[in-house]
Amino acid sequence: MRIAVVEDNESLAEAVAASLSDEGHGVDVIHDGGDAALFLGREKPDLVILDINLPGKSGLDVLTELRAAGSAVPVILLTARSETKDRVVGLDSGADDYLVKPFDIAELLARVRALLRRSANRDSLQMAVGALVFDPGARRVFHDGRPLELPRREFALLELFANRLGQVVSKDQILDHLYGTGSDAEEAAAELYVHRLRKRITGCGLTIRTFRGLGYCMEEQV
Repeated sequence: MRIAVVEDNESLAEAVAASLSDEGHGVDVIHDGGDAALFLGREKPDLVILDINLPGKSGLDVLTELRAAGSAVPVILLTARSETKDRVVGLDSGADDYLVKPFDIAELLARVRALLRRSANRDSLQMAVGALVFDPGARRVFHDGRPLELPRREFALLELFANRLGQVVSKDQILDHLYGTGSDAEEAAAELYVHRLRKRITGCGLTIRTFRGLGYCMEEQV
């Protein structure tokens, strides 16, 4: 999954991003509210972790604009404000969850997992691609009724291709999905994960074609 972390405290943002990355997510880190509004207007992360007190534009303003634009992306608000009225304002503005600083990273990760499961269950129960069946709520994939064990980044890549079946996905798009925008990951990393995934899905009714200079495309075999 791709998660946007919007937090002006750089050390906290990097700690959260590192923990999310360890769980296999691609993470975009943004430190300014105005930049966050622009980013969320053009990108479609699977979840947003959003601080309220930001330079440029408040997190509540960013959230209000996001909901006004019709986005249903799950949002966890972070704030140092612990009064009930502040939590009510945040939730009424469209937040899905609310976490008061200081917090334990383990609790944040648990809330992220819960929201991603809830979002997946709401959007789709299962998705069939080739001979594979995705269970997005459980974040598992099955082949002929048996679990297909995939490392986290390969699962994320397969999910990206499955959601864009028949479409060319560039190496930059792959790296953004796996690591987040602006990461220092090189194109060789995208090539490596595509190579590994090709081997994993042999016999699953799917193929990943290479379009030189453009990227890759997953297609169902006929």
